[in-house]
Amino acid sequence: MDQKGHEQFPVYITNSYTRQKEKFEPLHPTHIGMYVCGPTVYGDPHLGHARSAITFDIVARYFRFLGYTVRYVRNITDVGHLEDEVQGAGEDKIAKKARLEQLEPMEVVQMYTNRYHDAIAHLNVIPPSIEPSASGHIPEQIEIIQQIIKNGYGYEVNGSVYFDLERYAKEQPYGRLSGKILEDLKAGSRDTQGLGEKRSPHDFALWKKANPEHIMRWNSPWGEGFPGWHIECTTMCTKYLGEEFDIHGGGLDLQFPHHEAELAQSYGATQKNPVRYWMHNNLVSIDGQKMSKSLGNFITLEQLFSGNHPKLEQAYSPMTVRFFILQAHYRSPSDFSNQALQAAEKGLQRLMNTMSYLDKLKHEANNIDEELDKEIKALSYSCYEHMSDDFNTAKTIASLFDMSSKINAFYNKQLDLSTISSEAFELLLSTFKSFVEDVLGLLSEKDDQGERVDSLVKLFIELRSEAKNQKDYATADKIRDQLSAIGVQLKDEKGGGTSYSLL
Repeated sequence: MDQKGHEQFPVYITNSYTRQKEKFEPLHPTHIGMYVCGPTVYGDPHLGHARSAITFDIVARYFRFLGYTVRYVRNITDVGHLEDEVQGAGEDKIAKKARLEQLEPMEVVQMYTNRYHDAIAHLNVIPPSIEPSASGHIPEQIEIIQQIIKNGYGYEVNGSVYFDLERYAKEQPYGRLSGKILEDLKAGSRDTQGLGEKRSPHDFALWKKANPEHIMRWNSPWGEGFPGWHIECTTMCTKYLGEEFDIHGGGLDLQFPHHEAELAQSYGATQKNPVRYWMHNNLVSIDGQKMSKSLGNFITLEQLFSGNHPKLEQAYSPMTVRFFILQAHYRSPSDFSNQALQAAEKGLQRLMNTMSYLDKLKHEANNIDEELDKEIKALSYSCYEHMSDDFNTAKTIASLFDMSSKINAFYNKQLDLSTISSEAFELLLSTFKSFVEDVLGLLSEKDDQGERVDSLVKLFIELRSEAKNQKDYATADKIRDQLSAIGVQLKDEKGGGTSYSLL
């Protein structure tokens, strides 16, 4: 797609902040700044991590496909994420993991960062432009906290610094992202931790004083301590994308308290609303519950790829997992089941089979069928329309399946390829290939099993050919019918020879 792609196909995004679908207009023409909350690296990546990574990989891919330049920042949280996310209390998740495994905290961070990178690379997720870590930006976080205090939105007590949420709520509509109302939170609160320090139980920590046993600590104007979870992202957004930028993304579970706190902090530091479009992907569920490490009901990506989990009937390839996630719109729930993954496996194979036919199609226009020509063009453009409509991968895949049926019909001579124009032919093939590979990021997974299947089918084709040569048509028909029953369709070519496709 050339640089005019974004003008021909304007993108519309459902903005979590306004709860409306809005036309995307970047802060700087043709350049997009996007920040996405990455993982807290204290355990193996699971299907929930994959959904967020793939969702925003698609966003970056499509914008780049349309001709935009994208600076994609995705952080690594390696300090400050406490067990009680809402109250900001309990033990640091990474420090706790280090204590349990008798490792240094940064050993835990490095080990699980490597595993995260490896797993999502298998899913063909393109690395972000910048991947900053929280621990690598302590001085910048201290500076922003000082600015928040200077502007009157933060206060220090006994070596800890808290954000004054009531002061903020008097000036800004607290709860726009999450729907939480401060008065309701107060009324339903049973929190007593920190009441001796906090002005309000829902004031969250910008900086926490380190207890004597706390390993991860840094010097600050308020004494030794560590940053709060929320201030990390505010700091890294501002450093790499500026005080205002285009897109902030993350999982739906981050709307409260994390993103709500980010909004408050940014305003407290800069007096600006930092983000033009907030995007949140929905969650993956298993047995009706959100899949997460905190609930202990997760399936890691390594387990999915190997099949080594009690809930798995088989191993699933990385591309099958990617395709499974893309079959649902990013804002819709995604329900795990073996049946859904097996259906994804078959659907992916169907698209990959069609991809293998593209280079084999030879075209020469003759006696153009205007209706068919128009239908082919409309199918191709529908991919752009669906993706530009809030990145609707589910509808895009449906269009690709319709295109696949046409391509297969042309390949199998069920439709006459010469009856469409050169323009329609080139649009059909280029759109199919670009959206499968470049936009959706789906790749063929050729492995030993696939090669064995190919060899076996070709063996049966040879046996059938021998049977036909010997005029044993009953055996030839039996081979064809039994292959068809297991999803292998044979096609006898006019010039001799037989091809096959997997249904």
